Amino acid sequence: MKIISGGVCAAKGFTAGSTRCGIKESREADDLAIILSECECTAAATYTLNRVKAAPIYVTMEHLEDGVARAIVANSGNANACAPDGMENALREAQAAAKFLGVEEDRVIVASTGVIGQRINIECIEENIGKVKLSANGSEAANQAIMTTDTKTKTAAIEFVVGGKVCHIGGICKGSGMIHPNMGTMLSFITTDCAITHEMLQDALSESVRRSYNRVTVDGDTSTNDMCVVLANGLAGNELIEWQNEDYEIFYRALHEVNVRLARQIAADGEGATKLIACEVNGARSEEAAERLAKAVCASSLVKAAMFGADANWGRVLCAMGYSKAPFRPEYVTVGFSSPAGRVVVCDHGHGLDFDEELAKKVLLENEVTITVDLYEGESSATCWGCDLTYDYVKINGDYRT
Repeated sequence: MKIISGGVCAAKGFTAGSTRCGIKESREADDLAIILSECECTAAATYTLNRVKAAPIYVTMEHLEDGVARAIVANSGNANACAPDGMENALREAQAAAKFLGVEEDRVIVASTGVIGQRINIECIEENIGKVKLSANGSEAANQAIMTTDTKTKTAAIEFVVGGKVCHIGGICKGSGMIHPNMGTMLSFITTDCAITHEMLQDALSESVRRSYNRVTVDGDTSTNDMCVVLANGLAGNELIEWQNEDYEIFYRALHEVNVRLARQIAADGEGATKLIACEVNGARSEEAAERLAKAVCASSLVKAAMFGADANWGRVLCAMGYSKAPFRPEYVTVGFSSPAGRVVVCDHGHGLDFDEELAKKVLLENEVTITVDLYEGESSATCWGCDLTYDYVKINGDYRT
C-alpha cells in the first residue's frame, strides 16, 4: 500500500465540488457538497445507532436497499433531524441533486450535519445547487463544505494492487463534537475504483467501522446523523471481488487504513482539543474486553482533563477501567504514557511507581499521547482514540444553537 493524495477524487471516475447555499445565514463558507461517479457503483453504508435518526439517514437507507448508488449530496448548517418537514426536505435535496447531475433520484445518497430541530432551508439548496462545479480536484472543497465545528479538513487515500491491477481508495470526513463509540456526529465518504460486490463491500465496511470510527470518543454523545458510505465503481479493472479471498483481504486492509487515518483525525480535532489521545490495551482475554477497557479510558472526563493539564494521574486510568465492566485483574495491570518526548511507566502490576515527574510532564505536553495498558491475561489487544477536555469545549457548545 502507498499513501497518496486526492481524497474522494483519488479513485478513477470520481469528481467532487461544493457551493454556498446560505443554509445557515451566518456561515460564509460553502455549505453543500457533491461527490459523483461517472458510472454506477456498488455501495455500502453504516449508520448511527442512536434511536433518534435524522431524515437523511432514512432516505439513504431506502436508496441503498439495492446496494447501488451514483452520487452523494451533503449539506452542513442544518442536521434536518427532528425537524419540521424532515423527510419531505431530505427527499427534495436528493431530487435537486439528481436533477442537477442527470441521474436517478434513488441513486443519490443524502447526508446532513448541523443544528438539530430546525427546519432546513431546502429552497436555498434547490436554488443554488446548480452552482456546484465538479472536478477531479474537488475533494478539498467538498471536505470544507461539510465542516461544522471542525477546525481542519480530514482526508486520506491509499493506492494498492489487487490481482495485478492498481486500485485506489480515498475518503473525506467531518467530525469534531457529539462523538462517542457507535459513530458520532461524523460523516465519512469513501470512494474506490476497485471492483467488489455489494455484499463484500458491506462486510468489509462493517468490520472496519467497528475497529475504527466506533473506537473514537470525544464527549460521550452519539449523534443523530452519523453515516459512513463507500462507493466502488470498478474502474480499476480488477477481477470482481466476490468472496473473502486474498483479494478481499488486500482491499480490506486498504479500506481499514483509510478509516483509521480518518478516525484519528476526528479524535485529534475534537471540539476544543489540544491533543490526540490513544489508549492501547494489550494482553486482554478478548478483543471485546480490550476495546471496552480502552474506550472507558478515552471517554473518562477525568482522564481527558488530566491529559489537558499534562498530569500523569494514572489512578484515573485504573478507575475508568474498573467501571468499564470488562474482565481484568487490577493486580496485573501496568500503565505507561508515551509520546515523541519519551515514555514513562507509572504503574506496575497494580501499584504506583516512583517515576520522573518532569519527564512525565514533557511526555504529556506533546500533541499526541499514548496510554499503554498491559494486562498480562491473554493475547488480545485494541486501540481507541480520544482527545483532552479543555475549557474551549464548553465555550463551543454553550451557545452552539444561538
